[in-house]
Amino acid sequence: MLTLTSPVEIWAHRLPAGLKLGLLALATTGLFALTSPLPLAVFAAATGALYLSGGASFATTGLRLLRPLWPFVLIVGLWHLWTGEPAQGVAILLRMLTAVALANFVTMTTRLSDMIGVFQSLARPLQAFGLSPRRLAIAMALVIRFIPVMLDRLGQITQSWAARSPRRPRWRVLVPTTLAALDDADRAAEALRARGGAG
Repeated sequence: MLTLTSPVEIWAHRLPAGLKLGLLALATTGLFALTSPLPLAVFAAATGALYLSGGASFATTGLRLLRPLWPFVLIVGLWHLWTGEPAQGVAILLRMLTAVALANFVTMTTRLSDMIGVFQSLARPLQAFGLSPRRLAIAMALVIRFIPVMLDRLGQITQSWAARSPRRPRWRVLVPTTLAALDDADRAAEALRARGGAG
């Protein structure tokens, strides 16, 4: 849970964590400023090229991390086909997939300790209000780490349901997904305690 960095080391691993997080923020802002499918498709293609620059194995892992998004892709796609706005649906899907892929890229190429260091520096002014910069940094880093993991867990539970029942899972996957999240949180807490706590 605490080590989601890709074992396949690429050029992006050597970039400073602060630079990658800053570029991620700028890229995400740019994504939401675009509304037409064509420039969003170019953005998505550039993101794909970013993954391919790390080799086939790295790109395959990145593609696998997007797999849990398929229910959202299906729902958004069908809805916009039904409402007669396919172009808007394509734009939304390209924006969502590209944003998640970029966030995953940063997660895969940045060590948790480096990410915590960046957030700790950003949170240092809050120390004047009695808040612990290190604890805030760990919390923020864990949120970023947990999002792709929980999406993957949701995808696994949904697939497991589909293999056992012809009915749609809908709300029925909520309880097992919540329990899985709590279990992962317990394991993350144990790992933190083993490493000396949050400080």
